[in-house]
Amino acid sequence: MTPATSSDPRAPRTSSGRARWLLPLLAVLCLVPGGRELPGVTLPWPSVPAWAALVVGIALALVVGHPHAARTTASTPKLLAASVVGLGAAMDLRQVGRVGAQGIGYTAAGIALALALGMLLARLLGVRRNTALLIAIGTAICGGSAIAAAAPVLGAEDEDVSMALVIVFVLNATALVLFPLVGHALDLRERPFGLWAALAIHDTSSVVGASSAYGPEALLVATTTKLARALWIVPLTLGLGWYVARGDRRDGAARAKPRRPWFILGFLAAAALVTFVPWLAPAGAWVAALARRGLVLTLFLVGSGISRAALAKVGFRPMLQGVFLWLAVAAGTLGAIGLGWVG
Repeated sequence: MTPATSSDPRAPRTSSGRARWLLPLLAVLCLVPGGRELPGVTLPWPSVPAWAALVVGIALALVVGHPHAARTTASTPKLLAASVVGLGAAMDLRQVGRVGAQGIGYTAAGIALALALGMLLARLLGVRRNTALLIAIGTAICGGSAIAAAAPVLGAEDEDVSMALVIVFVLNATALVLFPLVGHALDLRERPFGLWAALAIHDTSSVVGASSAYGPEALLVATTTKLARALWIVPLTLGLGWYVARGDRRDGAARAKPRRPWFILGFLAAAALVTFVPWLAPAGAWVAALARRGLVLTLFLVGSGISRAALAKVGFRPMLQGVFLWLAVAAGTLGAIGLGWVG
């Protein structure tokens, strides 16, 4: 009797084989709107919530594996950028400007304090310099986007980048579920919750996921505040580049060109279009509704991109730095909002 091969229908289905049909099926389910997500339409089924998409993505990756991890890892940032641009189609640019102007002071102070505390914790815990900097930068500004922008400027090794990204990913997943629960337990109104989410959750996708589950005003405040905060990637990477270049001139080294968060300009352009061309507002509402589903798909793909090997490489010291820093930022921000210092 000849052994069954992978092409033989009698052969047992492998984990990778199951993932090949599970991945597209679950991705499509993440994109299907439900309830009243589409303007003027009430659908009889519920949509997949953001936290569930993330959890299912993680389970898929850890249980059956991800056969196209490299491909989806490359496309996820593009999907996130397109979704954030689409969200701008439902925003009032004048309100975006007001939120950004009001928050410039505490945003600058919060970023500086987070960076300083992150490096102090790294020194106490003995975390490598580049790993510690990437964790602190990701916590202070906007998670994976800030890490991706800062890594080539610092000349960080792949291990530094992967550790920082996994830590931020784990904390994002935690925040997506935990923040709405804490907000409701403390009876926070939507505006304070939106501020808290924007200032204390790392990635834009998780900020949007947590705030959209809390309410429309929370989503508006969180999105505009987070995007205004994300603009600080530009001066930060320029400052890092200047600092690193001083050392490079001494040893003759060269660094890769840093990435810029250009999707923020797309968000502002979409918001300007619907603000100053009012008859486009109904179409903008539909674009934004579809963009919110795109963000849910983004979270699913982020979850499915994690691997056991990446989790195993994260040491306990960098993880402790990330957890302690995140808890300090979350608690400090919530306290400042409660005392009226922020907002």
